[in-house]
Amino acid sequence: MVEVVSTNWQNDYARKLEDYAVLGVPEYWIVDYLGIGGREYIGKPKQPTITICTLVEDEYQKKLFRTDDLLVSKIFGELRLTANQVFAFGH
Repeated sequence: MVEVVSTNWQNDYARKLEDYAVLGVPEYWIVDYLGIGGREYIGKPKQPTITICTLVEDEYQKKLFRTDDLLVSKIFGELRLTANQVFAFGH
C-alpha cells in the first residue's frame, strides 16, 4: 500500500496506519514529497521523506528514507531506487 501525503497528512501517518495494521497490510509506504508531515513523523528539519512501515506481529516498524537513501522493502526486495528518484517521478 502506498499513500501520497496530502494536506490532511494526519490521516496518512496515524489513522490509516492503525487501520492497515488491523487489516494485516504487510507493508505501507508514506510518500511525503513536500515534507509537510509533522516533525514527530518526519523529523527535523522537515524535508521530503518516504516512510516504509513494515508490519511485525500487529505493529508497524517504521524506517525513514530521504535524499539518496536507497529504499529497503521486504515486499520489493529487488527494488533499487533512492528516495530522490521516487520524488523525481512527479516532475
